[in-house]
Amino acid sequence: MSRNPSTRYDPLSMAFHWLTAIAVLAAFILGPGGFGRLLRQGIDPGTHADIVWHESLGMLIFSLTVLRLLWTAVRPAAPQVAMSGPLCLASKLGHAGLWGLLLITPITALLTLGSEGAPLTLLGGFRIEQLGFIANSGLASLTNWGEVHSLMGDAIIWLAGLHALAAIAHHVKLKDGVLVSMVPWLKPR
Repeated sequence: MSRNPSTRYDPLSMAFHWLTAIAVLAAFILGPGGFGRLLRQGIDPGTHADIVWHESLGMLIFSLTVLRLLWTAVRPAAPQVAMSGPLCLASKLGHAGLWGLLLITPITALLTLGSEGAPLTLLGGFRIEQLGFIANSGLASLTNWGEVHSLMGDAIIWLAGLHALAAIAHHVKLKDGVLVSMVPWLKPR
C-alpha cells in the first residue's frame, strides 16, 4: 500500500471519522440522564428506547474506534499540513485526547452497568443481564462510574467542538487545507 502523502484522507478514514462523529453526537443527545433513578425505582433501563440506543451507539463508537486505530496503522499516509510548533502540539494533544476519550468512555459505561448490576441492552434484543466480572471485582466500588462516564461524555462533546472549531479556523483564517483533508465535498483552494 502506498504511503505517499496526499491532500486528503482516504475514503475509509473519512468514513470512520464521520460515522464516529455522528454516533458520538447521537449518543450524547440520547444519553440517559435518569439512569440511576430508573434503577433505584426498579425499572428495567432496557425497556427505554433512548437507553438501548445510547448503549448501542456506545458499543458502535468503541468498535469504530478500535477499527479506526487498526486502519490508521496500515492506511495511506495522512495528509501533512505545515503548522507552527504550538499549533502542531495543540493538534497532537487534541487528537490524543479524542482518541483516549473515544476508547475509555464506552469502557466506563460498562463499568457503570457492572457496578450497578444493570443489564447491557443493545438494538436487536441482544442483552447481557449482568456484567458479573465487573460487579465481582474491586473496580465496581472504586468510584461512581456513572459520574465518571457522564463527565467523560461531556468532555468528548467539548473537545470535539473545539476540534471542529479549530478545523473551521484552519479553513477560514489559515486557508491551509486541514478541513478540506477530511471533508469529501469541499474542493481544495
